[in-house]
Amino acid sequence: MQKSTATRIFESLSSPVRLDVYRLLVKKGAEGMVAGEIGSALDVPPTNLSFHLKTLAHTGLLTVEQEGRFQRYRANLPLMMDIVAYLTEECCGGNPEICGDFSVPAICPQCIDMLSDKK
Repeated sequence: MQKSTATRIFESLSSPVRLDVYRLLVKKGAEGMVAGEIGSALDVPPTNLSFHLKTLAHTGLLTVEQEGRFQRYRANLPLMMDIVAYLTEECCGGNPEICGDFSVPAICPQCIDMLSDKK
């Protein structure tokens, strides 16, 4: 991952609302949520939420799937794992094995299925 990509992702998560949205969608996993459910769960007005969802989707942190009149949002878990890998690649002086297992299977078994679906 390039530093500029990581910076954009971190900037998009610097808003408390966007961070709450992302964490909620990570919790929901592959099921995701439609915008109305997200707004209700976080008590965020629709116009405000729309702005934040668009920002997160633009950075790639969320995927969006049209379902009739609704859009279902899901956290892009493989990208999250890429960010974790980026942050830990120099862990413990370039020996990340000392720090623990940050591999996708160890941290997010569900991500393996999502990665294989992309191929």
